[in-house]
Amino acid sequence: MRTFTAKKEEIERQWYVIDAEGQTLGRLASKIAPILKGKHKPIYTPHLDCGDFVVVINADKVRVTGNKMDQKFYYRHSGYPGGIKSISLRDQLARHPERVLQAAVRGMLPKNKLGRRMIKKLKVYAGDAHPHDAQQPKSLEL
Repeated sequence: MRTFTAKKEEIERQWYVIDAEGQTLGRLASKIAPILKGKHKPIYTPHLDCGDFVVVINADKVRVTGNKMDQKFYYRHSGYPGGIKSISLRDQLARHPERVLQAAVRGMLPKNKLGRRMIKKLKVYAGDAHPHDAQQPKSLEL
């Protein structure tokens, strides 16, 4: 028996729409990451990007449990001494709600070139409108 390896020509990509309203942040991200990787397909190959496109709407209505709204912080650094900036989850949801879900999913993908290619297939929108109607995305209930 030989190990199956998918070729780039054999990979067919689907588009899915997920409504994040009322969903828990980490649980939603853990369902999105395998779809971006392609682990739901029988032709999954670990060293190739076999995943599908995922469009997430209503990212501003995602839930978090516990005291994470005020205790969870997102950090970034300018590269200069003393250049660290932090923002709480509550403020990040108010200003840029799409970045919260994007960061959660990015943490569940590989930390290499393949993971950077996979995260580009994630499209997150704060409202319920998205510009990807031409791709005819299928609704996905999680």
